[in-house]
Amino acid sequence: MDTAVDIMMSEGKQLPVMEEFYSIQGEGFNTGQAAYFIRIGGCDVGCNWCDVKESWNAGKCPPVQTDEIIRRASECPAKAVVITGGEPLNYNLNYLCNRLHASGLRIFIETSGSQSLSGSFDWICLSPKKSSPPLLPVYRLADELKIIVNDETDLAWAKANAALVNPACQLFLQPEWSRRNKVMPAIIDYIMVHPEWKISLQSHKYMRIP
Repeated sequence: MDTAVDIMMSEGKQLPVMEEFYSIQGEGFNTGQAAYFIRIGGCDVGCNWCDVKESWNAGKCPPVQTDEIIRRASECPAKAVVITGGEPLNYNLNYLCNRLHASGLRIFIETSGSQSLSGSFDWICLSPKKSSPPLLPVYRLADELKIIVNDETDLAWAKANAALVNPACQLFLQPEWSRRNKVMPAIIDYIMVHPEWKISLQSHKYMRIP
C-alpha cells in the first residue's frame, strides 16, 4: 500500500529538493537574469563531468512540501523560477508549475530530456546527454539546446541534436568547465563556420555565485 508520502510525491505535492536559492542565471540564453533556483534531487543520467553529483541520490533529499517551495519562490522580486536537478522530469511537476504560474511567476526548466515532460514552462533548456538521449517530444518543445563540449567529438553530437529541435530553438555550445581552456579553440572555430550556434559560459563560476 502506498504511504501518504508516496501519494503526495506522485501528485507532485512533495518533491525531494536538494537546495533552493536566489541567484543569477549563469548559463545559456537567459544568462544574467535573476531567478529563484529549485534543485530537485535524483538523476537517472549521471554524467561523469556533472558539477552537482550530490544531487544524484534522491534518498538524501528529504521530501519538501511543494506549497512551501512556491511560497518561498513567490517572495523573490525576480518573479522567475529555474527548475533544475538532478533530473527534474523524474517527478510530476504539474502541481508545482500550475501553482507557480497562478502566483504570477515565469518558469524555466533545465533538463536532459530523458523523461516525458510534465508541467508547463515559459522556457525549456534542453541539455542532451549521450548516455540517455532526450525523448523526441522534448526535442520538439525545446526553446534552447545546450550541448556540453568535453572534447571535439561532441561537436558531431551537437550537429545531430540540432537536426531534431524546432527551427526557432536557440543553439549553444558550452565548454565543460574543467576542460574549458582545451576545448574553447575548437568551439570558436566551429561557431565561426556554423554561426547559428552561440557560446555559453558558466559565468556564475567566474562571478563566484551559486
